[in-house]
Amino acid sequence: MTEAVTQGDELRETMSACLDLEKPRSFFLYAGAGTGKTRAVVEAMNIFRSRYGTQFRQSGQKVAVITYTNAACDEIRRRIDFDPIFAVSTIHSFAWEQICTYHKDISAWLRVRLAADIAELEERQTKGRAGTKAAVERKVQIESKHNRLQHLDAIKQFTYNPNGENIGKNSLNHAEVIALSAAFLADKPLMRQVLIRKHPVLLIDESQDTQKDLIDAVFALQAKHPDKFCLALFGDTMQRIYADGKVDLEQAVPADWEKPALVVNHRCPKRIVTLLNQIRSEADGAQQEPREDAQEGVLRLFLVNDVDDVDKLKAEAEAAQVMAETASDDDWMNQETIKVLTLEHHMAARRGGFAGFFEPLYRIDRFRTGLLDGTLSGVAFFARQVLPLVEALRSEDRFGVAQVVKEYSPLVSADRLSANEASLEEIRKAGESVESIFSLWDDGTDPVLLDVLKTIAHEGLFGIPDVFAPILSDTDAEEEEAEPVPEDAEDDGNPAIDAWREALSVPFSQLRAYVEYISDRSPFGTHQGIKGLQFPRVMVILDDNEARGFMFSYDKLLGAKALTATDEKNQLEGKDTSVDRTRRLFYVTCSRAEKSLAVVAYTKEADKMAKHMSDLDWFENDEIVRL
Repeated sequence: MTEAVTQGDELRETMSACLDLEKPRSFFLYAGAGTGKTRAVVEAMNIFRSRYGTQFRQSGQKVAVITYTNAACDEIRRRIDFDPIFAVSTIHSFAWEQICTYHKDISAWLRVRLAADIAELEERQTKGRAGTKAAVERKVQIESKHNRLQHLDAIKQFTYNPNGENIGKNSLNHAEVIALSAAFLADKPLMRQVLIRKHPVLLIDESQDTQKDLIDAVFALQAKHPDKFCLALFGDTMQRIYADGKVDLEQAVPADWEKPALVVNHRCPKRIVTLLNQIRSEADGAQQEPREDAQEGVLRLFLVNDVDDVDKLKAEAEAAQVMAETASDDDWMNQETIKVLTLEHHMAARRGGFAGFFEPLYRIDRFRTGLLDGTLSGVAFFARQVLPLVEALRSEDRFGVAQVVKEYSPLVSADRLSANEASLEEIRKAGESVESIFSLWDDGTDPVLLDVLKTIAHEGLFGIPDVFAPILSDTDAEEEEAEPVPEDAEDDGNPAIDAWREALSVPFSQLRAYVEYISDRSPFGTHQGIKGLQFPRVMVILDDNEARGFMFSYDKLLGAKALTATDEKNQLEGKDTSVDRTRRLFYVTCSRAEKSLAVVAYTKEADKMAKHMSDLDWFENDEIVRL
């Protein structure tokens, strides 16, 4: 019996014992890269279905399964034949399901939150300088929050769309839904009882990246009701890539939980499994084994002198040629059969032509997750409403145009048309608005995003997200004379609004390139976009200068630069360092390779890097190539 079969049998026995409604036991399944984590999630579902499927169909209960993306949800549903005893959803959909009937409680929570936000803004307004752009923006924010607060009593039912923009006085945003669900699970015993009755079993895929407040809430729920509720977490802390995931997840798992592990890497060849083990040896020390029948694989580190005039495309083409010769694989000479991965989004943004839109927003910590998954307020507005409309207009798809307008435009909403006898006039007005917006592209123009936004707002074609109100207010007041600000005055602006203003100053084509990227239709990938995927030939690009980020440092990880005093202080305090973050990203990208892996590093310290990599046994001397 092979090690994979033995491991599979042991895991099935463990999960079967845990998924016992009479004596449930929660568990955390450690599953490193390539070990079949999603397969294990589906296996757990099948084990449960074989034992309790009939009972759950009769009772109406469901096993809740949370995973990170809609695509992952679809894949899991397909693998379990769309069985209705499983409620498979993203974290936002799951969170909304728990709170969607608690309208009075939501209103009370918002009342407290809005009052606190207003108080903070008013304090900043008092301390800040009058007449500045920041003061104007704060005034708009205060008015908007006061307006929302005043309308709370009139809202009988709140709404939320986990997959798009949430516009309107009765809508909740993504962050609010997560915060509400975590708070209610902690504070409302009735809600906990309802959740346990509906979902006595909760499986969480990619648990290391699940929002930490909600993870803490379900941990507390399981601790209060261990005999009624089974919580099963699937993941690998080395693959945590989102900032809002729980940092110390593995250490937070209670001692009385089961902790099975999958250690056989079914994806990577032997040489790359050895590299992966070396990469994480200084992190958690967890080790994998290759399959007994795994091929040896080919691995090379290419060091490129990072001078100002270096031709990076030429260097990467040379690396591909060396790989073709070394691996005896001509597909390395075909760009379409190589997956090029960057470790940092700035690199993909610059190479993909959308850095002007992406970088200002990515600088804001709380924007990052929403920016990467497309749920950030404002992003979804452009990605799901404006871009599809423009694409339909460009391709002369009249049906597509009508679909977007019918779904999103208040000009032709069912309520408005039914209340207005002149509905044909409303439809005509919507058509004129569409033409007015599309005229921005006349004569091959690539309009600035802010001009597109202003035209949509002026025409009233779509509802405008609140996040853009201060920016539109600024443009409306451009003709007014603002109070001059001394050069040495303290900047009391709003970084989030400033970031959006900068992002909206770029051509619309950058928005299109960004949407291609987050939809994984770009030729450039990163650790976020490819987690769970695999490719025969992988080229990983390491370039600190191009990444332009302080969050990551390849030179530090690979020994070309020393750790800073801050890094050493964070290490002593057990905090995440730039080296820790870079190590995780490097691990995720390298672990995608099925046959061969090329790592291309741009550095000014090639000798130091080569020696450090050799000393750590990450790469053999004959695997390090100078270009």
